[in-house]
Amino acid sequence: MLTQPAVQLVLSSTSVYRHSILEKLHLPFITAAPNIDETRLPDESADAMVQRLSVQKAQAIVAHHPQALIIGSDQCAVLNGKILGKPGTHEQAVAQLSASSGQTVRFLTGLCLYDARSGDYQLDCIPYEVSFRTLSAAEIEAYLQQEQPYNCAGSFKSEGYGISLFTRMHGDDPNALVGLPLIRLAQMLRQQGFSVPG
Repeated sequence: MLTQPAVQLVLSSTSVYRHSILEKLHLPFITAAPNIDETRLPDESADAMVQRLSVQKAQAIVAHHPQALIIGSDQCAVLNGKILGKPGTHEQAVAQLSASSGQTVRFLTGLCLYDARSGDYQLDCIPYEVSFRTLSAAEIEAYLQQEQPYNCAGSFKSEGYGISLFTRMHGDDPNALVGLPLIRLAQMLRQQGFSVPG
């Protein structure tokens, strides 16, 4: 087993999905809640927004983890130029899936690896596209009753039953769709001296 840097790795997120994805790298890490305002700025593009929020999420916990490498990530879904947030309610989820029916939704995931010791960071935005088949109202209702993805941007869980809603998925890293682009993160960690795998 290769020796890893003696620096704490912190995931600045309370997302169970991101936690589960990061566990795939078999690196010790802890999580912390960033508690930031995620409101989009006026005229801010989707990719600029997710990158800004990724950095802010990492910076938000520096005071409590001043010697750590901090992972910040943020995601949004874009349909025909409009950002889709987390639906929150059944009605909003119905509206999102109805609008996505027969369309391609582009997911943008911001990723930041922030060195709290120096203030230096690596930053990227990773795209992933999902094409929906034409969905009937009954299919949308059945899916939502089954999985209740009300805390997921785009109103589906691709790692679950939501896969049945698609005709095609396209991107470099399927983990990006769930909220943490692991291929790009592994590259960032290697630049910080981590051995992945190791």
